[in-house]
Amino acid sequence: MKIGVSLPVRELRDDVPAIREFAQAAEALGFTHLRIPDQIARPNSGHLHEPLTLLGYLAACTREIELVPSVLVLPARQTVWLAKLTAGVDLLSGGRLRLGVGVGGSADEYAALGQDFRTRGRRCSEQMQLLRRLWSEESVDFEGEFDTVRGVGIDPRPARPIPMWIGGTPGVPSAPVLERIGRHADGWFALCEPEEFPAAQASIGEIASRAGRDPASIGAESGVGIHGRSEAEWTGIVAAREASGVTHLCMRTLGGDLDAAGHLKALRRIREVLDAR
Repeated sequence: MKIGVSLPVRELRDDVPAIREFAQAAEALGFTHLRIPDQIARPNSGHLHEPLTLLGYLAACTREIELVPSVLVLPARQTVWLAKLTAGVDLLSGGRLRLGVGVGGSADEYAALGQDFRTRGRRCSEQMQLLRRLWSEESVDFEGEFDTVRGVGIDPRPARPIPMWIGGTPGVPSAPVLERIGRHADGWFALCEPEEFPAAQASIGEIASRAGRDPASIGAESGVGIHGRSEAEWTGIVAAREASGVTHLCMRTLGGDLDAAGHLKALRRIREVLDAR
């Protein structure tokens, strides 16, 4: 199981040296990936950096750690533009981008961006197909319900199609989301309980098989927060998540209103406790 960490950007805010130091410390401590949340414009959304902009900066500050926006509200963004932007981040990072995508739940955000909130699920599925073609083909001809591309492509392109993982709301994913994961995704962010995960993963595997895909190629990631929990409690959750069969885990230091030094201390303690298991 790969273990990464969430970058506490809401609490570090505009302290760029602290953001850089946290990312570099996570890499030095052996965490495999760094996750960053996404919001563009929502009522009372609070302070949050645009994730791909920040990851472009962190690509130059790190060398090995995987960079994971989790998750971008995909249908709120123009598809060809996003293909170009993500290809750039992937190239600048040496192929370290894993793209988390979802449909979001804020109608106000969609309205502010001039996109249709009601069709976001169908559009997300279509966008995932178009993104893969734009990342891999020199010239693309594509006519879908929402995007039409004729004889154009992006350059440069990533060395391989960027992995796309789907995220959603807490609980077992709805049937349309399970279908989207099984047919189009490289993995998913499992926000359900450990005991609910095996059945959800089995459903995804059945859908993948019907689509001619290998179910074993679809990963799953869960998160574990340490704030408000004893070490015994959160290590128990880590063990339960691992036993459920997830392939990735994301540890979170945020939520305790820590300063920069506090987040680094918590990060190092997580590593110590996990290494001692």
